Amino acid sequence: MSRPTYAPGSAGPVGRVVLPLVPLGLFAALGAMLAYAWKAPCRFGGAWNDGTQQFLNFCYTDIYPLWWNEKLDQGLAPYFGHDVEYPVGIGSLMWVIQKIVSGLSEPGVWFYDLTVIVMAVSLIVGVLVMASLSGMQGRPWDAAWYALAPALILTAFINWDLLCGALSLGAFLAWARRRHFLAGVLLGLAIATKFYPLVFFGPLFLLALRTRKFQAFFWMLGGTVITWVVVNLPFMLLAFKGWKRFYTFSSERGADWGSLWYFFQMKQWPFLGDPSRLDILGIASFGVICVAVAVLALAAPTRPRLMQLAFLVLAAFMVTNKVWSPQYVLWLVPFAVLARPNWKPLLLWQVAECWYFFAIWLYLVGIQPGNETLGISDGTYFTAVWGRALTIAIMAAFVVRDILRPEHDVIRKGGVDDPTGGVFDGADDRFVLRVASSPARGEIAPNSA
Repeated sequence: MSRPTYAPGSAGPVGRVVLPLVPLGLFAALGAMLAYAWKAPCRFGGAWNDGTQQFLNFCYTDIYPLWWNEKLDQGLAPYFGHDVEYPVGIGSLMWVIQKIVSGLSEPGVWFYDLTVIVMAVSLIVGVLVMASLSGMQGRPWDAAWYALAPALILTAFINWDLLCGALSLGAFLAWARRRHFLAGVLLGLAIATKFYPLVFFGPLFLLALRTRKFQAFFWMLGGTVITWVVVNLPFMLLAFKGWKRFYTFSSERGADWGSLWYFFQMKQWPFLGDPSRLDILGIASFGVICVAVAVLALAAPTRPRLMQLAFLVLAAFMVTNKVWSPQYVLWLVPFAVLARPNWKPLLLWQVAECWYFFAIWLYLVGIQPGNETLGISDGTYFTAVWGRALTIAIMAAFVVRDILRPEHDVIRKGGVDDPTGGVFDGADDRFVLRVASSPARGEIAPNSA
């Protein structure tokens, strides 16, 4: 049976898909409740106040201690009264919740609870938006991965990442529906919340170059720049020192737990383990992979889908980053599923991410003096570091295979092109790199374009 076609900007195959938004929304709510329950030993048992027990109970979160670390308990305003190591989207949310909980008993706990409510709403919105995107691909139930992925339940409320995830997915949905300026506005808000969505400009530009759909790209770019400037400019003008803290902190930060660079440094590898080369190595390795993705995007016989390229660049950014916190899995789940909804490699990756989640806390216990027998060794911990890197590489290899051999791409069954690609869907190729083949005797090889 042939796969149904899509109308431009539709939410799925014409006349065929009814998005299961209610059950998926309930799944997302269930995922949020399970994530909250996972933090019970800390939230209700007091383990947050014990540097060992919060790790042994696997319930650590950044949100609770930041009530004190960011001087919110003293009534200081983020950026203006105290330098904050987060972009203004997160700092502004901190500020609003600070105003609400100040004066309450146990304001640090209330700060955590209200932040969790915002993140839970973000998860529900993100799942519903992903359902619209996966519905366009004829597979709306794929969004259940984002609602109930095991690693999501473990990491959902460590930090503010779910808010950025909802904004990023919203930007791609707006793009798919050809509302390019709105896509830029949402992407600008996402970048003002977490910086990683900046990498999505690469896939959008490459596909715009291949199809010559530059007008849509520049409308999106304009919306992003205007929104980011509007959101950031007041802080830049009135509290520049506090505003720039995020950027200086990111540039000065060393190799942190979870990153491959941390492994190289701890094992004292020559060259790769040199801390003085960390920034250059990180940027260079990410750049090399991006060049490879660019060649793939422009030279593949069939134009890659937008979600395939978005997954590849985001995975490259994570693997080459000098910081790779446990909750970064939240960035990749929706794009991994939208790029290649095959349960076997996804499940293998989830197992690796869950193993890393438990390993990092046991490792942090093990490096505390006197707690060596309670934790795990370096060797055991680094199996988890490499496990998630290798499983992401496996998923990326399958995505590359699907790009080069699109008959293996389940989204493209029945002749579908790029249902979430917006203006790229069904567009003609206008710029394609071609490697000249060896000419037959007496022939002249054509110039590559």
